[in-house]
Amino acid sequence: MTGVALAAAASIHPVRYARGALGMTPREQARDAPNRAAAGPRLVWPAVIAVAAALVRLPFITRPLTPDEGGYMLVASQWSPGNSLYGAYFVDRPPLLIAIYGLANHLGSATGLRIIGLVAVVLAVALSARLAGTTGAVVCAALLSTPLFDGMEIDGELLAVPFVLGAFVLLLRSVRANTDVDRHAVPFFAGVLTAAAVLVKQNMIDGIVVAVILLAGLALRRRWWDAVVRAVAFTAGAASAAVLVLVLADLRGTKPLALWDALVTFRAQAASVISNSAASTNADRFHTMMLAGLVAGIPMVLAAALLTLRRPLREPLLLSAAIATLVWEIAGALLGGSYWQHYLIAVVPGVVLLTAASDGGRWLRLAAGYAAACAALALVFAVQHPLQMSSDTRVATYIRAESRPGDTMVVELGHPNIVLAAGLQSPYEHLWSLTARVRDPQLADLTRLLTSPDAPRWVVVSGGSLATWGIDATHAQVVFDNRYREVTAAGDWHVFERTVFPSGNTGDGTVGAGPAK
Repeated sequence: MTGVALAAAASIHPVRYARGALGMTPREQARDAPNRAAAGPRLVWPAVIAVAAALVRLPFITRPLTPDEGGYMLVASQWSPGNSLYGAYFVDRPPLLIAIYGLANHLGSATGLRIIGLVAVVLAVALSARLAGTTGAVVCAALLSTPLFDGMEIDGELLAVPFVLGAFVLLLRSVRANTDVDRHAVPFFAGVLTAAAVLVKQNMIDGIVVAVILLAGLALRRRWWDAVVRAVAFTAGAASAAVLVLVLADLRGTKPLALWDALVTFRAQAASVISNSAASTNADRFHTMMLAGLVAGIPMVLAAALLTLRRPLREPLLLSAAIATLVWEIAGALLGGSYWQHYLIAVVPGVVLLTAASDGGRWLRLAAGYAAACAALALVFAVQHPLQMSSDTRVATYIRAESRPGDTMVVELGHPNIVLAAGLQSPYEHLWSLTARVRDPQLADLTRLLTSPDAPRWVVVSGGSLATWGIDATHAQVVFDNRYREVTAAGDWHVFERTVFPSGNTGDGTVGAGPAK
């Protein structure tokens, strides 16, 4: 929290912390003082932009939970020592993300989550203003708000962005000044924020990339000791935050080695499964993601920023850091494999940093204006065509009405938001389709569950069959057909109820075989 406070201070006190060239001497900083003093009046527009970014999210406060959001909420609601990574469930996400969803649960579930997302965006806009002025704030607000990137979905990328931008602000402050605070405390808290970003979304190591570039630059300027001191402080901050979170996660039953397996080993396995089994589906999503990035204005902003670079470069290290960050962010979005549109949110910090490296100008302002206009049009369309999730809602409503205490359910495969909305729990650890495709591709675990005393009363299946890409459901389907019968359907969802019970218990308190009523 102190790291966030320092970053926020740097964004709202421009006279003290305004942008200066990396490694400025005291004399150079004195010459630059008039420019920094003039930054005060420019605070008004970033504040207006931050308020606007908050206001455009208000129509979506009551938006239903998406499958990812519902799944994370379900995981967070029962996180305690259990048989899987997070209690009863496995998900390939870091513990700080699940903790944030736990906070959302206490704040009112869906509404609380939307408020957390709103705060994250406002912080990100304020920090972007500190990095790149009004233009950077516009770019950040537009790209974090556009429905083209599923910006109203509160996923790991969105929640990690303010941590990343906060780390950027503190790292730049540290290398631009040379007080004891800037040598020790500031890089320490930059490390804390960098670790926090990774602990929300594991591939968002942007702070590490920028730290390496900037500190290497200090070393190349023969400021070896300054570079070493800052590197030690940054590493200490990152390690402290990581250890604290891992210890707290361990107390709740999530072990460090199990996290490594989920966040690293599983992701490598998932990439292989996706590339081998979902080529056509992913090709379509890849083209959609690329088109979304193009229409939203990312290439236009990047091109304008590069065209407005002053020659000679005022801050070549900042440009190098921005380019290295963008390369990593784009690689991360592509290596994710599934090509969901919200992956593009992870590129926002790099875009803002490149904007900060430029000297602005008309072309960059026009590009930022285009991004804002495009986001505004997409928001108008999204408000007029709100997310309904009608089939999910109808299924959840039916099961909630028909369920009795002690009932459980499985959605095969995916859409754990249905489980959450139905008010039940799932005895199957794989709430997401991808984790089942990687860890239970022949549905052996599911088959054992269906024949055990813990078999769920309800199973919801897309299309009426367990078969899907990456899944061999040959044996599981036979077992399923013998034990469950369809009772209703909504859209592509088919709801099945158990008909065979252990020890002849029909599920209604009588003895015999047959459907539960």
